Amino acid sequence: MSKVALLKTSPETVIDDYYKLMHLTDYEKSLSKHDKTVLKLNLSWTLYYPACSTPPWQLEGVLNALKKDEYKDIVAVENQTVVTHPWKGAYYNKWLPLLKENEINFQPLTDVEWETHKPKSEMLAMNDIFGEVLVPKMFYGSNVIHFPTVKTHGHTTTTGAMKNAFGGLIPKYRHHAHKKIHEVLVDLLAIQKEIHKGIFSVMDGGVCGNGAGPRTMEPYCGNIILASEDQVAIDALAAKIMGFDPLKIDYIKTAHDMGLGTGDVDQIEIVGMDKGDLKNLNFKFETSRSPVVKWDQRIRKSTMNIKWLHHLLFNSPIFKTFIFASEFYHDKLWYPTTGKKKINEYKKTNWGQLFDKYPYGDFPEYTEIKNWDPY
Repeated sequence: MSKVALLKTSPETVIDDYYKLMHLTDYEKSLSKHDKTVLKLNLSWTLYYPACSTPPWQLEGVLNALKKDEYKDIVAVENQTVVTHPWKGAYYNKWLPLLKENEINFQPLTDVEWETHKPKSEMLAMNDIFGEVLVPKMFYGSNVIHFPTVKTHGHTTTTGAMKNAFGGLIPKYRHHAHKKIHEVLVDLLAIQKEIHKGIFSVMDGGVCGNGAGPRTMEPYCGNIILASEDQVAIDALAAKIMGFDPLKIDYIKTAHDMGLGTGDVDQIEIVGMDKGDLKNLNFKFETSRSPVVKWDQRIRKSTMNIKWLHHLLFNSPIFKTFIFASEFYHDKLWYPTTGKKKINEYKKTNWGQLFDKYPYGDFPEYTEIKNWDPY
């Protein structure tokens, strides 16, 4: 039976709670100390916004556990998207001082060697959309720990452990996956099981995101953290806590039906929280879509059967217009106005005060990352 650890937490206890959480799942049985361990961080926005990306206490909590348990060969990674920059995101989300303190390198996946992978599993969408499967060479034979947060998503209802692989296994042009996003997430889990020695996820719900995720959300202090080696099970339990029926979310249901994990919460062993507290845990979240997500879906769907037009819009320099529109809306319009107001309210909470205690460190000096073709 799949096991998911679930704990109540607080800003005062969260670091120790992460250590306890990981040991409740016997994570050392999932992740060999003899193999490289890749920390797949979650960067949904270059700028900081609550629950959007991996918070510093989540990273510190896991690093604390790995250090105490004498894991040595560790590297932290994140990718570039058409609207995110890994080095700048690592700075604004306060990851770099924690990594430096623990002598762990931060490696943007733009600057590593990728190679073609021929999946043994039948692909539902990857081959149709991308023609081939590319994976970072450094991932082969490694462990991976995912660092998602508890939040909604305009494309997938919820997002979590399975979606976090999206940034590690598809290069910059992964926006094409929105055509069949649920199938792609299932394919990525099947690929992970082929290339990694061990897979594990910790999910932060100290602060959660409700509404038009993964960026323009309403911060919500959930005061929970989760962990599991079963990527489907942790996403299912998080979805349940958010207020959704996991088996009505396509990527969870499909992965469950294909035997890639457990999506039925009734079949999951939940440790760390008693059944009474769990029964009353319902955040009553609702997924909505930002204008960017809404128009992306409309344009892709309406042009899907007009191949020349679809190709022109998404595989030519015209697509840069969409990139500009997304950056302008999120970074120049929403963030300085609505976003700042929500951040200021969040900063009054204990979690917001905890974030302020972490240093940014020096702005990183880096060799300009490879500018991948977004088409």
